Amino acid sequence: MNEQTASLGIRINAENPNHHLWNNNGVWYLHYTIYPTAFTAERIRRSLRTKSLSEARRLRDTFFARKEVAA
Repeated sequence: MNEQTASLGIRINAENPNHHLWNNNGVWYLHYTIYPTAFTAERIRRSLRTKSLSEARRLRDTFFARKEVAA
């Protein structure tokens, strides 16, 4: 899959500050969906390698800010 042709599905839920975050046995992961084609979706889970929720939020925000700039 060519990452430049895939679109990123970012949905923001203002009522949930942990949106796109998932805790697996104490380690926080970033969870999001990309759409490589108009007919397919791919769910991505990427380890943030931290047990700190505040650090996970910061890493998530940085990741999505970089994705928006690249788009």
